[in-house]
Amino acid sequence: MIMTTILVCGETLIDFLPEQRGPLKSVDSFRRRPGGAPANVAVGLSRLDTSVRFWTRVGDDPFGDFLVDTLVDAGLSDALIEQDPDAKTGLAFVSLGRDAEREFSFHRTTSADTRLDPGRVDSDLLSDVSWVHFGGVTLADDPARTATFDLARAAREAGATVSFDPNARPELWTDFDYADSLSTALSLTDVAKVTDDDLAATEFDTDQPPEAVAASVAAAGPHTVMVTLGSEGALAYATPDAPWNETGEPQTARHAGYAVEPVDTTGAGDGFTAGALASLAAGESLAAAVEQGNAVAALTTTETGAMTALPTRKSLTTFQTDQS
Repeated sequence: MIMTTILVCGETLIDFLPEQRGPLKSVDSFRRRPGGAPANVAVGLSRLDTSVRFWTRVGDDPFGDFLVDTLVDAGLSDALIEQDPDAKTGLAFVSLGRDAEREFSFHRTTSADTRLDPGRVDSDLLSDVSWVHFGGVTLADDPARTATFDLARAAREAGATVSFDPNARPELWTDFDYADSLSTALSLTDVAKVTDDDLAATEFDTDQPPEAVAASVAAAGPHTVMVTLGSEGALAYATPDAPWNETGEPQTARHAGYAVEPVDTTGAGDGFTAGALASLAAGESLAAAVEQGNAVAALTTTETGAMTALPTRKSLTTFQTDQS
């Protein structure tokens, strides 16, 4: 197994999960949970015994203190976990529908995660990592947008594999154009994980079969594109430039997913990303990466919360063995 270090960049937030299903206007009480897509990915990687570093920024406030403690308890170093004395920790209120599907209401205007500083990650740090993963939420606000793009460019120049999850949240995009930002991000990316929702406000045609959607995204930059399909599993597409594709032709791998009883789908996509990246970074095949991503995603939906539901390597192995 190849041993690599993955640097994850992006937001850490407080998710307030509802005590009952239904629209937010009908919810009386919530439970506090740690969240933020990149934070979920970083913790997910750590629980899968992958070497990971996490660059994030939270407020120097009680919520920020809680998140720092949570990340450190999950095995992450606090070397790149910053607390901003002049900004609050971002919040997200979640509603759950009948099938455990969720909607978000974000409260993060000028929050700490929008204030990542460009140049914080230097070349010495990048020389110690083989992968860099970033999400799309920090692209909606400066200076975090500039810091994220600068990191992706520096990572490419340093020879690291760059991974990206757009994680589209339309209500956050007020200062920049989402479609243009997605295009720039994809041009800096080697591996992309997308959903139809991520591509809805762009020129990509999501009415095509998933294989065609993945190929069209790959034409924008990444050599590998993973498309998650909810209860139908996921598909991955790799061009001949992908290091795990030795066929000389475009390669696809599809896995139908796992049948579980979902309780909360929050963080399922992040779980998939963590599982798939851990597999690819370890030198496993494209098919193995899709299968492991689906297994982590499935397990994540069987408990409430995102980060708190991410499986350990032991529980993942047990689940996959039981399913075989």
